[in-house]
Amino acid sequence: MARVLIQMPSRARRGEVIEVRATIAHPMETGFRPGADGRPVARNILQRFNCRYNGELVFSVELHPAISANPYLSFYTVATDSGTLELEWLGENGFRQLERRALQVT
Repeated sequence: MARVLIQMPSRARRGEVIEVRATIAHPMETGFRPGADGRPVARNILQRFNCRYNGELVFSVELHPAISANPYLSFYTVATDSGTLELEWLGENGFRQLERRALQVT
């Protein structure tokens, strides 16, 4: 499992716009960089990030090899109901990381 940092409020008022910031520790190898033996290091990139709020997709992005290592993402959503945000990173070689954070709406 990769190390993930997620910053978002745990509480919000109904209708409030909240910011979600997330970063994941991932090398993002493009497949073009030479290794110590002179051969290219195998490609290993994150390909997609999705965020679902109570099961509904609220943010999605397709990532490409030009994205830096340990990618940082920031986006906004509207607090509608108490529930869970699911943040999911998908990558090559079957990589999948899913993190959940609770949001209490008053």
